[in-house]
Amino acid sequence: MPATPEKYLEVQSSDEFSRLRHTLRRFIFPTTIAFILWYALYVLLSAYARDFMAIKLVGNINVALLFGLLQFASTFLIAWYYSKFAAQKIDPVADDIYKSIDGDRSATTTSDEGSVL
Repeated sequence: MPATPEKYLEVQSSDEFSRLRHTLRRFIFPTTIAFILWYALYVLLSAYARDFMAIKLVGNINVALLFGLLQFASTFLIAWYYSKFAAQKIDPVADDIYKSIDGDRSATTTSDEGSVL
């Protein structure tokens, strides 16, 4: 039997859930803003600083190509860091919250039906 809407509202208003959301936001918002600014810098330099972006660094590799490749690198770096961050800080708390909901369901199932499924 699924948890009731009241249980989900109770979880949503709990301190544990609020801390989880705060922790997630503390990571997501600054990281997103930093990445958007980094991308905007790349676009603006490409549009308005063409001479700078055309500077050759090594052979045919110029600043624009390097910045473009760094966009990919930063994307993968952020994804890797988020995965590590979530595994350490988000997932354990989310699992505890889920178990508290699931634990209530197991107790209800046991008392209502006489056995745990």
